[in-house]
Amino acid sequence: METKPTVISIEIDDAMYQNLANFYLDFASKAPNEYIDIFAQGEKVSVAIYKKNKKGKRKVVFQGDRALEESRMFFHDGNYVAPVSKKAPKSVFPQIGSDEVGTGDAFGPICVAAAYVTSADIPLLEELGVTDSKKMTDEKILEIGPTLINRFHYSQLSLPNSKFNEVHDEFNMNAIKAKMHNQCYINLINKIGGRCTIYQDQFADESLYYKYLKDEENVVHDVIFHTKGESYYLSVALGSVIARYSFLRKMQEMDAKYGMHFPFGSAGEQIDAAIKEFIEKHGKKELSNVAKLNFKNVIQLL
Repeated sequence: METKPTVISIEIDDAMYQNLANFYLDFASKAPNEYIDIFAQGEKVSVAIYKKNKKGKRKVVFQGDRALEESRMFFHDGNYVAPVSKKAPKSVFPQIGSDEVGTGDAFGPICVAAAYVTSADIPLLEELGVTDSKKMTDEKILEIGPTLINRFHYSQLSLPNSKFNEVHDEFNMNAIKAKMHNQCYINLINKIGGRCTIYQDQFADESLYYKYLKDEENVVHDVIFHTKGESYYLSVALGSVIARYSFLRKMQEMDAKYGMHFPFGSAGEQIDAAIKEFIEKHGKKELSNVAKLNFKNVIQLL
């Protein structure tokens, strides 16, 4: 008897719609019917983002063998709570962990950081309150950031907007992140002089992750992937905080350079107003140095 494919339908608000649209725009193909706004077809999964119905409601539908896995990329911490996946492997020390920041922000760079943690580091990290950066205030991260980068071994890479806009037609967001994570591992392994257990806050299926790296000269294998890795592994939490600290500092530098405030996030009135203000002050050409031009709301204002 043929098994029906998994179908997951989730009602979304305007902010989540913008997040999904920004992500899937690079993969979009012709929609199968007039009710679908954005349609993307991948390996063993399709994603349909629907237009608003008469009641003003909108939904996204994930369908296929990988529907649940795909949906968890966006909704494990949102209004849809996926069933718990396989139990996270026990945290082993010493360890390297990595995470990224800025992929969902219209303004600012993509920042990836990998950090090295030993069991002896646990008391200090607990004293400093290091946890998932999304659970910490930006003020706290800016306060402890200098201590972290001076006390711990880490590798941090930033992809400026100008470079992102140059390469995003060739590499999708996950491919860009995979290449940056892999290079951070290489850099950090060279710093500490050897390998140890490596954990990553999972953003792509393991097979796809390594597929993104097939043309890289050096690839670090045996990475342990887990969604919400920052909640399970202290090194991933530290990586997420260092990445966020780097992102915040670069946003401050942008504010100072251009004489205006760049808001966080991917969509909304503040983002649109900032795009318009920047274009008025500095022109459309300069926008490629501060914003991700493939975001749908940025495209609409160009």
